[in-house]
Amino acid sequence: MGRARRARKVAAAAAYGGGGLTVLGGVGVALMATEMKLARRSIGTPFGAEGPKADGVYGAGVGDPVELVVLGDSSAAGLGADLPEQTPGAVVARGLSAVAGKAVRLTTVAQVGAVSGDLSGQLDRLLEQVPAPDIAIIMVGANDVTHRIKPAAAVRDLAKAVERLRAVGGEVVVGTCPDLGTIEPVPQPLRLIARRLSRDLAAAQTVAAVEAGARSVSLGDLLGEEFRRVPHEMFSADRFHPSSAGYAAAAAAVLPSACAALGLWPDGGAERPPDARRGEGVGPIAVAAVAAAADPGTEVSATQVGGQQRGPRGRWAVLLRRRQEPVVPTEETNVTATDPPTAE
Repeated sequence: MGRARRARKVAAAAAYGGGGLTVLGGVGVALMATEMKLARRSIGTPFGAEGPKADGVYGAGVGDPVELVVLGDSSAAGLGADLPEQTPGAVVARGLSAVAGKAVRLTTVAQVGAVSGDLSGQLDRLLEQVPAPDIAIIMVGANDVTHRIKPAAAVRDLAKAVERLRAVGGEVVVGTCPDLGTIEPVPQPLRLIARRLSRDLAAAQTVAAVEAGARSVSLGDLLGEEFRRVPHEMFSADRFHPSSAGYAAAAAAVLPSACAALGLWPDGGAERPPDARRGEGVGPIAVAAVAAAADPGTEVSATQVGGQQRGPRGRWAVLLRRRQEPVVPTEETNVTATDPPTAE
């Protein structure tokens, strides 16, 4: 079964209450989870059980601050960052402030060890503090894989969180499941299993998140050519979580999509069209989701073709690779409906 078809099936099972697919079977997942637990035990927990406290107001400007909220797991909380201002939320807050020319207030409810099922409780606490966030960043999924959560259940919980945030007027950017195959303490061949499971979940998360009204950004191996080349710099001391440099790379992937979601563009908020020379394009959402899962830093969002939201193979989506370009739009051109070329 192709990965695009698996992503559609998991998302459909989530929507209709099914159990979803267990692609590689329980034995491989159980072995991977056991290896990760053993590796964690041998390294310990040098950072404790909480990320740095980064909440506060970043930047300055006229008017009310932009309300930025962050939900999810330890990657969203910034566990492993040296300083609070080096967490993903703080880096994105400073970037948004610079682009918007306004202050940004950061509120973080992400928790170390969280799975997608914990997003509901995080939202309950969050909306008591910030009833109407302007933009939310959700980073979650790794623990769903290692805790053997059924993909459809994890995707369903993510979609519900996106829908709740959209219902109160917030824009949402979802950083999908990172590539667990980059975690060196887990030996081969289990790292290959981890890679496939995490990429499959990331693709399904993209389908569900975009259907619910979010933009997704593939974190993949957290922009990891650098992670593979210099893992001692990009991973923190526990060899599981990113370092401050690693979180900066992840935040750099999320920031352009956050700016786009808020319309923080010059010249009246115009978006640039996809560029086929960069492997970008418009196509069925499941195809775009698979392409994004294999290419860290890639954004997928909903679009229309000929005034229609859906085609024969589901919702139309646009795939953009923003991370290698400045946050500046280009001259508008016509876009035709084409499948991203890297799809399976």
